[in-house]
Parts: sequence; structure tokens; C-alpha cells
Amino acid sequence: MSLLEAIILGIIQGLTEFLPVSSSGHLELGTYILGIEAADNLLFAVIVHAATALSTIVVFRRDILVIIQDLFKFQWNEGTQFAAKVFITLIPIGLVGVFFEDYIDEFFGGQIIFVGSMLLVTAALLSLSYYAGKKEGKITFGKAFIIGIAQTIAVLPGISRSGSTIATALILGVEKERATRFSFLMVLIPILGASLLKTLKYFKDPSIAEGISGVALGAGFLAAFIAGLFACLWMVEIVKKGKLIYFAIYCAIVGLIAISAGFLI
Repeated sequence: MSLLEAIILGIIQGLTEFLPVSSSGHLELGTYILGIEAADNLLFAVIVHAATALSTIVVFRRDILVIIQDLFKFQWNEGTQFAAKVFITLIPIGLVGVFFEDYIDEFFGGQIIFVGSMLLVTAALLSLSYYAGKKEGKITFGKAFIIGIAQTIAVLPGISRSGSTIATALILGVEKERATRFSFLMVLIPILGASLLKTLKYFKDPSIAEGISGVALGAGFLAAFIAGLFACLWMVEIVKKGKLIYFAIYCAIVGLIAISAGFLI
């Protein structure tokens, strides 16, 4: 992978990790267009995912600090309840991530028609959230579990993690700002967990890092981090203003293009 390709894919990862358009789907499309196999480079995947996790931590650093402080009070307070709800969301994604991630990558990776189809699903979900009723509710434990299931479905390339979790929360009647905050903070552990699993795979087989230099890795990390900061802050404002419908239109257009390209090529 060249330096320019690493930067391009880092920007794609950073932007699409938070915007409701599917980072995995766009990485599949990006590597397909560029004609490279970066999606198969586990070390690069670890680096850019770590960058987006870091950008989330920077944006929500105050919220994270408050939650940590509440946890160490050893009381059933707001921070402890929030952490418990996040833990509930980890149950379905943890089971799928541990037992089925390799099968998902094997069966669906590089399938541009499948990616396009799942982008249409993302578009439909975002549209439903836009036309859902009044959203002033809180996140209950039951809602947290349902949001966790939505996050689990997002392991499929083309299903947006942020789009599916935020849209599901809005459909369940959760207030916009609460939905966004919960969605972004709940994905930190799965992202870091997935990065850890891929790091272990790298140590077992260092040859997976062949074809990419340290400079390219650093550039990809920096590009993903900066793009992630921008996208995370932008996404918070987008949800507040109820503009998710525009991303539904975007996902529908890109999905149809991907499906058409898959049949024609």
C-alpha cells in the first residue's frame, strides 16, 4: 500500500466510522476502486480503528471522565447505570465478534453487490428514524439491548454502526442528544476489542503487515484521527438538527451504484 492510498483509506475510515454511511462498506468500495487489498491488511485495520477510537475519546473526554468517577463511587448512580447499559449492548456483539467475525469476513468481504444491498438497508433504517414520532425518552436497559442488537447487525459491510445504533435509538423514542452520546460511547469497547483481536492475529502471523511501511501506517493513523474528529463533531450536530434523511438518500444512491457496478463488471 502506498502512502497516498493509506491516507485516502484513513480519511474514508475516519469519516465513515461516525457518519451513518458504513465504514466497512466504504472501505470495501474504496479498495475495490483503488484496486488494492488494504482491507485484508489486519495491521492497517488495527491502526485506523485505534485512530477513530482515540478521536471518540477526545470528543467525549468529559463524559468519559464523569462516568469513570461515578464508577469509583461504587454507587448505583447515573454513571454506573450508563456503564451497565453499555455492558448490555456488548453481549450480542461480543458473541458474534468472537465466534463469527472470520466467517463474516470470508463470506461477505469484497462482495460489492452485497455491500450495495446493505447500504440500501442502512438508507431504509435512517429513513424510518427520520419519520419516527416524538423523541424525548431515555435509554432503558431494554432499549440498550435492542440497540446492541442493531450494533451487532452492523458487522455486515454496508450496515452503518453509528447509523444503525442512532437510528434504532431514535425509532425507540430516545432523545436525539442522548441517542448520539450513547451510540458513540458504546462502540468504544467493541472497536478496541476488535483491534485487540486483530493485533493478536498480527503477532501470530506478522506476514500480514507485508506491503505497507511504517510511514504509510502513521499517515493512515493521522488521517483517520483527524477525519474522525471532524466527523464525530459533525455527526452530533447532524442528529440534533434531524438531518439524517440526507444520509439515507446518499446511502441509497451509493448502494444502487454499487449493485449496478457489481452486475456490470
